[in-house]
Amino acid sequence: MEDAAIFKEMVAILKPYVKDESSLQGVSDKTHILDDLKVNSARLVDIIIKCEDTFDIEIDDDDADTIRTIGDAVSVIKKKLS
Repeated sequence: MEDAAIFKEMVAILKPYVKDESSLQGVSDKTHILDDLKVNSARLVDIIIKCEDTFDIEIDDDDADTIRTIGDAVSVIKKKLS
């Protein structure tokens, strides 16, 4: 799966958890999920579970701890898919 496709799906996954949807305008790989999108850390767990379901992968705690930006999530997902 291409990075762009994973990125697009990540933005769709994040959408329900973002307090202000306008913050999703112009997101990039460097967009910080907690700081830039104002997603709280408890919701990050829900996002990771949704990623596991969507991409049919398992993200262990060590990998989950590395996810800070959308790009981090794309990298972890791509690694798990290969």
